[in-house]
Amino acid sequence: MALEDVFARNVDHKIHKAGWLRAAVLGANDGLVSTASLMTGIAAAKAEGFLITAGAAGIAAGAMSMAVGEYISVRSQNDIEEADRQIEMEHLRIDPDGEFEELVHIYVQRGLDRDLATQVAKVMTEKDALEAHLRDELGQFEHTKARPVQAAIASAISFTLGGLIPFLGALAPTLGTKVFSIVAFTLVGLVATGIISARLAGSPYVKTTARILIGGALGMLITSGIGSLVHMSGI
Repeated sequence: MALEDVFARNVDHKIHKAGWLRAAVLGANDGLVSTASLMTGIAAAKAEGFLITAGAAGIAAGAMSMAVGEYISVRSQNDIEEADRQIEMEHLRIDPDGEFEELVHIYVQRGLDRDLATQVAKVMTEKDALEAHLRDELGQFEHTKARPVQAAIASAISFTLGGLIPFLGALAPTLGTKVFSIVAFTLVGLVATGIISARLAGSPYVKTTARILIGGALGMLITSGIGSLVHMSGI
C-alpha cells in the first residue's frame, strides 16, 4: 500500500478531532439551551422589556465563561499529562531495565509471545523509550493531546453561534408569544447542532440529534416553568 493511501485511510478516523469537537458541541448546545432558557424564563415571567438585554448579556457572559472554563479544564489535563511525562522520565533514568520489562509485559498482555514482545520492546526502546512508554503504557498520543487554547476558542465561538439562534427568535416577528418564537428557533438550532455533531463525529444521526434535542427541550421546559411560577407568585 502506497504511503498516500495509508495517510488517506488515517484521515477517515475521527479521533484527531477529539481536541476541539467535544468543546465545540458542548459550547453550541450550551449556547442554545442556556440562552433560550434564560429568555423563555424572562418571557414567561412577563418581563419582556428586559428580554433582548438579558439575551445579549447572557450570550456574552456565557461565551466568556465557557472559554475560561474550557481552558482551565483542558489545561488541567495538560498538567496531568506533563506530570506523567516527568514521572516516566524519572523511572527510565532510575530503572531502565525495569521499565524495559514493563514494556515487554504490556506487549505480552496485548497478545504477543514473550520472544516477539521482547524484540518489539527492544526496537521501541532504541527508537524512543520515553515515547514508547507514554504511548503504550499511559495512552498518550499526539493526535489526542489536550489543547486548551483550541478548546477555549472552539467553545466560545460555538456558544456564541448557538446563543444567537434563540436571540434571533426573540427578535423575529411572531403572531404568538415570544416564548413560542424563541422555542421554535431553538428547536431548529438543536436539530442542526445534532446533525452537524453526528456528521463530524461519524455517529448515528437520529440517536445523536434526538439526545441533543430532548436534553435542550427539557432545559427550556423547566426554565419556562420556573419563570411562570415567579410571575404567578408576584416575586
